[in-house]
Amino acid sequence: MIVDCHIHLYGEREKVGENVDELLGYADRLGIDKLVVCLGPQLCQQPDTRRLEMDTEYVRQAMDHAPERIEGLVYGSGNHVEKSLELMEQHIANGPMRGVKLWVCRRCCDAALDPIAAYAGELMVPSLQHTFLKAGGSKPTEARPCDLVELARRHPQTQFLAAHCGGNWLHGIRTMACQSNIAVDVSGGEPEAGQTEYPVRSLGPERVLYGSDAAGRSFASQLGKVVGAEISDNDRSLILSKNAVRIFGIQ
Repeated sequence: MIVDCHIHLYGEREKVGENVDELLGYADRLGIDKLVVCLGPQLCQQPDTRRLEMDTEYVRQAMDHAPERIEGLVYGSGNHVEKSLELMEQHIANGPMRGVKLWVCRRCCDAALDPIAAYAGELMVPSLQHTFLKAGGSKPTEARPCDLVELARRHPQTQFLAAHCGGNWLHGIRTMACQSNIAVDVSGGEPEAGQTEYPVRSLGPERVLYGSDAAGRSFASQLGKVVGAEISDNDRSLILSKNAVRIFGIQ
């Protein structure tokens, strides 16, 4: 089994079933079995409470359309903590969702995110946190790897997943290696030599997951980072499925 832990389902909100079917068609060509979907049909960096609710419901509809293939995450925001906790209770504690996604509305080291991180730990689900260092400078509210380390230290009982290995993956992995409750996904960015081998050596294979960031990135280019990596077959199996099954509680 292959699990893609970082998926965005773009398209028209009213055509969620068609959007799912189209994306699964591409996944089938590469043998990808399960997709972990987050955010909405169009990305919104500063969502209000209504948008958080709508985008989370969109993901829930995708899960309902293909329950054997689609897993989903609640869209959380440090700007709207009470709504985020409400959605986590509704869709995780009392529903089928597998975790919470935090994007760029607020730097994740901010204490406002503490209740969300704490509740994720209580529910025993991961928090997928966008982390991205950009050569031209990150957004003021965009999380850096060091920000996630700060949050993870305050919540050692919670499993965090650093999307994109921090963007600048060499720096990001070195920064996050010390914090054992942070795993990384290799999604997004161009395939680069060593991008999978380095976190396997630095973090251990149990802390590395395959993700594509599709549909913004192609399945094939991102899957190639793992399939073509110079690692053992056992490590490859962990990255492609076993770690995601364990961290997200996928059946």
